[in-house]
Amino acid sequence: MTVTTALPHADAVALADQRLGAWLKQEGCEEPPPPAPAPVRPAPVHSDRARSGPPDPTGPTDPAAPAGHLADTGRRNARPAPADLLGRVPVVADAPAERLRLGGRALLDRDSGPLRGRAGRYDRRRLRTPAPHGTHQLTLTIATGADGPTWVRLEAETHTTGSGVRTPCRVPVPELARALLPLLDAADGPAAVQLAPRVLTADEVDGLIDELCDPERRLPTVVASVPADRGIDEWVAEVVRPLCGQLPGLATAYVLDPGARTEFNVALEYHSVYGGAVRTYLPEVDPASRHDGARHPVLARRRIEEDLRRAAGLLAREPRRIAAEQPLPPPLAAVPVLRVAPVVPRAGSGPDAAASAAELAVLAHEEQQDRAEEQARADELQRVRHSLRRERRGGAQVRALAGRFCGGSGGVAAAAGRTGRLPGGPGIPGGPGVPGIPGIPGTFTELMARIDEFPLLTFTGDQKSALALDEIQCPGAGWARLTWDGLTALQEYAEAAVRGEAGGDFKQWCEHTPAGCHRFPPRKAVRGESRTVFSHTKWKRERMLPVPECVDASRRAFMGAHLRIGGGRTAPRLHYLDDCSGSGRIYVGYIGLHLTNTRTN
Repeated sequence: MTVTTALPHADAVALADQRLGAWLKQEGCEEPPPPAPAPVRPAPVHSDRARSGPPDPTGPTDPAAPAGHLADTGRRNARPAPADLLGRVPVVADAPAERLRLGGRALLDRDSGPLRGRAGRYDRRRLRTPAPHGTHQLTLTIATGADGPTWVRLEAETHTTGSGVRTPCRVPVPELARALLPLLDAADGPAAVQLAPRVLTADEVDGLIDELCDPERRLPTVVASVPADRGIDEWVAEVVRPLCGQLPGLATAYVLDPGARTEFNVALEYHSVYGGAVRTYLPEVDPASRHDGARHPVLARRRIEEDLRRAAGLLAREPRRIAAEQPLPPPLAAVPVLRVAPVVPRAGSGPDAAASAAELAVLAHEEQQDRAEEQARADELQRVRHSLRRERRGGAQVRALAGRFCGGSGGVAAAAGRTGRLPGGPGIPGGPGVPGIPGIPGTFTELMARIDEFPLLTFTGDQKSALALDEIQCPGAGWARLTWDGLTALQEYAEAAVRGEAGGDFKQWCEHTPAGCHRFPPRKAVRGESRTVFSHTKWKRERMLPVPECVDASRRAFMGAHLRIGGGRTAPRLHYLDDCSGSGRIYVGYIGLHLTNTRTN
C-alpha cells in the first residue's frame, strides 16, 4: 500500500502508532510505549563547547529500564526542539533504530530522521511476528518532503525459514491497512482510496474517465459491471464486495450502475466492461488506442461465479505485481535503510581495555559496511523499478510509431506528397510543431487548401460538406477560425501523444494544456456521442467515416469524438478518430453541419 494523506506528518505518525498499538493489544502482544522523540542535531555555534564535539546521542543507560525492552534510552530522554518562527521542524539526528521486544512473540523496530539528499523527514515502524514456516514482517513508513504531501507505505512480507524467500503474493492484506485507510483519508493522485467498492451513476462517469487517464495515478482501478439479470444491490453484496476483499490499499474499485455502464462504454469504446465482468485498468490508460485496450485484463462473469475465492486471487494478481514493481515516490525513495544498533559488549578494564576497544572498532566497521551494502541494494532495486517502467513505456511508444507506417511505402509517399517531408519530421520528438503560418484562414475554402500543413492530421472525408459552410456562415461567426484553432490543438496533442507524453485523451489535453501550446476550449471538445445516437442505426451509420485500411479492414470507423464549431446545439461539427497509439495519426472524417440527431430532426 502506497498512498498519500492530507494529514500533517506528526498527526499521521500518531494515528499510525495508535492503530498499531491497538492491533498488537488485540493480538495478545504487549502494547509498545510511546516513541521517544529523536535527538535534535545541534546547530553549529562558535564556542569552546561546540568545538569539544556534540553530545553522545545514545546517552547513559538507565538501569531501571526492563532488560531487552528498550534499545536506545538516550532517545527516550531527549526533548523535542520547538519549531522556529516559520513553523519549520528542526532536523533530527540519524540515530539507530529503537528495538522493542513485546513479550516473547513480537519484535518492533522504530526509527525516524531526515530524508537522504532532500529536505524532509520520515518515521518508520517494522514489526516481526512468528509464522508457521518463518516470520511475518510488517513495515510502515511515513515520509514527508519539503513541498509535497505525506506519503504512507505499508509493506507486508513473509520470510521463510532458511532460504529467506519472500512471497508477497500470498500475504493477506494486513488488518492494519484496513484500519488506517478510512482514518487517513488516503488518496492516489485524484482518487480516494477506500475499503469497499463505490457505486457510480451516469453523472460520475466523466470523473471516472479523468481518473483513469490521470498521469499521477499509481494504483490500478478495478471497474465492475452488473449483469442484466441481477439487481445491483444483490450483485454488489454477494459478488463484488467478496471479490474485492484482497484489494484494500492495492487498488481503487468502482461498480457501474446500468446508466453509468452505457455512458462509460460509449466513451471508452476500446476499454469497455459489461455483462457482469470486472476489468482492471492499469495506470496510464490511453482511451483512444485499440492496442492499449488489450493491456487491461478482464475477469469474465463465468470465471467469477465458478469459484469466487479463486477469482478474488486472480483479480488481486495485477495490483500485487504493480505494488512490488512500481518505483517509489521520491520522499519514500529517500528513506534510508533501517539500522538497528548492534549489541555492544561491556568495555574491559586494565589489560583487557585495549582488546575491548579493538573489538568495538571492528564491530562498528562491520556494521557500517553492512548498512552501506544494504543501502546499495535498496538503491539498485529502485533503479530496476524505474528501468522496468521505462521499458514498458518505450514498448508502447515503439508500437505506436511503427503503426504510423502500416500503409507501406505508398502511405509514406502520399504523406511526403502532402507535406513535402516524411511523416517523422515534425511531430517526432525534437521536431517543430505546426509550421509558422502567416494569418489564419477566414474561409473554409482556404482552410481545406492548407489542411496538409498539419503533418499528423489526415483529412479522410468529403470536402464538399466543409466548403458548403462558406455559403451559410453568418458574418462574424468565425467558424473557419475556430476550426483552424481546433486543428492546431489536435496537431500539438498528436505530437505529444506519439511520444507518450499527452497524459490522457484530447479533452484532458484541452483541460490541462501545457504551457506554450495552443489552447482549445474544453467545453467544445466532446469525447463521444450520446447513447441515443450510438444506439440509432441510421445516425450511427452517418458517423461511420472513412479511415485507411491499416486502421480498420472495412475502411470505416465510428467517429463519435468531435469538436463543436461555433455556438448552438446545431452548429457545425468536426468529427475525428484519435489513432495516435495505433497508426500514430489523427483522422478527421467530417467537417460540416451537425449530423442527424434528436435536435436536428
